[in-house]
Amino acid sequence: QVQLVDSGGGLVQPGDSLRLSCAASGFTFSNYAMNWVRQAPGKGLEWVSNIDSGGAGTTYADSVKGRFTISRDNAKNTLYLQMNSLKPEDTAVYYCNVNHTWGQGTQVTVSS
Repeated sequence: QVQLVDSGGGLVQPGDSLRLSCAASGFTFSNYAMNWVRQAPGKGLEWVSNIDSGGAGTTYADSVKGRFTISRDNAKNTLYLQMNSLKPEDTAVYYCNVNHTWGQGTQVTVSS
């Protein structure tokens, strides 16, 4: 079945970097655009970034533009989110998403 497994989160200080990964299986990964979505404590889901099936086209929420980079390796069926210059307001559970399927989420906490 379609499965997404998120990893790479952790506790970091403001200004630090993290790279999230999402391992996909059960579908032809290279045929689908992918998303990263996050949910901060006590808040709703916030779309973060999208990448097209080939990896050439990317879009970002204004809140992360210039700091986050989405990428994918279609040979490895893996989606990435490189997060630089992290801020406390980036604290959230991060999910990868394709259509109606979601990863289990990975916690990112930015705190001094």
